[in-house]
Amino acid sequence: MKQSLPDPTSSALPAGASLHVAIIMDGNGRWATSRGKPRVVGHRAGAEAARKIVEAAPDYGITTLSLFAFSADNWQRPAGEVRALFQLLRMYLHRETPRAIEEGVRFRIVGRRDRMPAGLVRAIEESEAATEGGDVLDLRLCLDYSARDAILAAAQALREMPDLDVTRENFARLVAQDDPGSARPTPEVDLLVRTGGEWRLSDFLLWESAYAELYFTNRMWPEFSPADLEAAVLEFHRRERRFGRVPAAAAAVGGELALREAAGPR
Repeated sequence: MKQSLPDPTSSALPAGASLHVAIIMDGNGRWATSRGKPRVVGHRAGAEAARKIVEAAPDYGITTLSLFAFSADNWQRPAGEVRALFQLLRMYLHRETPRAIEEGVRFRIVGRRDRMPAGLVRAIEESEAATEGGDVLDLRLCLDYSARDAILAAAQALREMPDLDVTRENFARLVAQDDPGSARPTPEVDLLVRTGGEWRLSDFLLWESAYAELYFTNRMWPEFSPADLEAAVLEFHRRERRFGRVPAAAAAVGGELALREAAGPR
């Protein structure tokens, strides 16, 4: 039986807001190796874990889910492993796109596409077009992705758009690879989860995660379940997000002291 979640409006999020959760899906290869199996077996298990998390995400108030699938630095891995990853993704798109349409999931790839196989790019574009109308969950798969490269590309794009006002909001849209005029801009990350026992961001959504709550777990990604996602979201709701302000209790005490000082000696 699922534990009931706090009302999202009771957290530091604005009333009526919902969560953007980003996950660094780490540990596939180590999970497989520890079982004496090829790393690709871990990636297959990781794809199944991702399917379950995507399916469960809306139950926990998540409306944007960003998954780190393949970094720009992952090209340094063995060529056979990279090919297997791309083949797995293409199979996943073919299998899951009809379900995504049915469940209101909008699918997008964030990252470079010019280095990926042409057949995979076509499959990505077809899935993006087919799920464009999804309004339950915005699923962003970060593929051949580097946050520093994304920030650099946004700065370069801004130079080529002299009519666009230089604001944080417009720059954030460029970093997130949103259309600057989009009615559905990607929100900042509220909760960033990393599996696999490592404690680093690995060049993932650096701009978008400026005020994200960080949650690290030793679970390898193939073992990460909807129950683990629930635990992360519950932990998020227990935290007080201050965005540079003082804690609520301290603010109340400070306000009372200020009133006393203003009133002068009694």
